[in-house]
Amino acid sequence: MARTKEFDPDAALQSALELFWSRGYEATSMADLVEHLGIGRASIYATFGNKRELYLKALDRYTEASAGGLLDELSRPGPALPGVRAVVRRFAAEAASGECRAYGCFVTNTAAELAPHDAEADRRVERNWERFETLLHSALVRARSAGELAADRDPRALARMLLVLLQGMRVVGKVSGGERRVRDAAEQALALLD
Repeated sequence: MARTKEFDPDAALQSALELFWSRGYEATSMADLVEHLGIGRASIYATFGNKRELYLKALDRYTEASAGGLLDELSRPGPALPGVRAVVRRFAAEAASGECRAYGCFVTNTAAELAPHDAEADRRVERNWERFETLLHSALVRARSAGELAADRDPRALARMLLVLLQGMRVVGKVSGGERRVRDAAEQALALLD
């Protein structure tokens, strides 16, 4: 007869996400995961696979959670440009906060730490950024169609510029003194939408 799990896999995955997010992949050992999750190594392997598989599942959880909020902000009925501006300003505020300095963005951290040498991590980061770019692009196309954005502006190029800016703000926000840089960059980017 199979044993029942004596822990909540969903809560364990969330706990693993938080540990990986705060420390990164390389700095988190299996012993750290066992201690932090409060479950045995064999249970971790049986439920999630190895450390890399657990990390990728945590990354998937993070990206799914963040995608819903962006979809809501960028797909609201009515004028589209206020939603784009709100996303840029929210990213700037988050990047300038102390929490960003401690953690940054889990996707951006993965891009810097794992994507250069892990094809699956790279695919997941690219899929996340493609989704984000598509949401921005759709909002900007709506804005241009409604006359909120000048007809000569390229929604695809603007979406790509904003994606790169927003991810870069997450990196700059991790450094002391980055707050002013992040806010100034956000406002300059928003001026391009006028």
